[in-house]
Amino acid sequence: MPDSDPPPHSHWIKEFFLARQPILNRGQGLVAYELLFRRADAGPASVIDDRAATASVIEHATELGMENVIGGSLGFVNIDKSVLMSDFVQFLPREKVVLEILETVKVNDEVLDRVAELRKAGYTFALDDVIKESEDVRLLLPHVDIVKVDIAGLQPGVLDQLSARFRAANKKLLAEKVESLDEYRRCLDLGFDYFQGYYFAKPAILSGRKLSPSQVALVRLMSQLNSDAENADIERTIKQDASVSITLLRMANSPALGTGHRITSLAQALLLLGRRQLQRWVQILLYAEPMKSTGMLSPLLVMATTRGKLLELLAGHIAPRNRNMADTAFTVGIMSLMDALFGQPMDKILEQMLVTDAVRDALLAREGVYGEMLKLAEFIEQVGESEQPIDPALASLGVTREDLFDMQLDAYAWSEQVSRQA
Repeated sequence: MPDSDPPPHSHWIKEFFLARQPILNRGQGLVAYELLFRRADAGPASVIDDRAATASVIEHATELGMENVIGGSLGFVNIDKSVLMSDFVQFLPREKVVLEILETVKVNDEVLDRVAELRKAGYTFALDDVIKESEDVRLLLPHVDIVKVDIAGLQPGVLDQLSARFRAANKKLLAEKVESLDEYRRCLDLGFDYFQGYYFAKPAILSGRKLSPSQVALVRLMSQLNSDAENADIERTIKQDASVSITLLRMANSPALGTGHRITSLAQALLLLGRRQLQRWVQILLYAEPMKSTGMLSPLLVMATTRGKLLELLAGHIAPRNRNMADTAFTVGIMSLMDALFGQPMDKILEQMLVTDAVRDALLAREGVYGEMLKLAEFIEQVGESEQPIDPALASLGVTREDLFDMQLDAYAWSEQVSRQA
């Protein structure tokens, strides 16, 4: 029987921050996140595996509601043997998570019986960081649905053999640490089902691709908003694209705006939303457009909106009464992935858009207070790869670990909501 655990201690919550790393399907739509819980005062080796800390994380995430962290997607959660054998693993909602068995788990009858018990209870399992078909992998293979292959440094022949072996066993394949378009294409050819890594957030992924007509209209609209164009000119630009017009009217009639009456014209919508809100939605819709026809969430859209909201919250913490600073921080976060979206260097994009020097310095050189905020957001995203502790970055912005954790949760929840509305 699994060990019985005392209630987790809330003080552990102050010792970590949460990172979520996107997992994409073959169509590059977002389907899941890997959730990582890391101590704030050390490097990648400090991803939390302490039993009491993990218990606290799981309990806290359950209380918050997994939908606030992962929305409608699945959450992949690392588990070692102590967590696997514990009672508290069952705090996690079986329909929302995939339990990743770490490569450090030594397999015996006790482990196999526990996996079988949890599978019978409805849990889904994956093998983590597979680089060879070890004895432990062979023993666990019949009991898992997904095999995560760490492709970093694997020779092509080894990758071919592993993918063929696991596909023959009818397992779903997930390629992790995919960092380039070539790696993605190779794994796609080998029949991998899912992909994890930041290849999609690099400019080369869309290199040579033209903007859609709606994106062209949105870029023109963004330029007009930045240059304080007349409402009549803005309305004309919106009317040139039916998709943009319909989306704007849908937003204006959203119950969240609480107008109490139906908005039937673009002129009404512009007055209701205001320039600031319209500018935000234009920035968000730029990312939504490429995936709109597929009905899937764009990972770039989710990452950009998360960055934008997190930077806005950081600015609000630093200067609570400075609305302009919060708006600028949001813009920096959203625009920070436009090089990947457009497949162009950031300096070329900024030649086409009117931005302040502070925004330019943050986007091109990660300088200034906005640059520091952006570096912190990027640091969190790549939690498993950075060697630096996070505390100095927090101290430079005057933010505590508890502050950051709360802001992250707010940013994740907001991003999920607006990404599905866009």
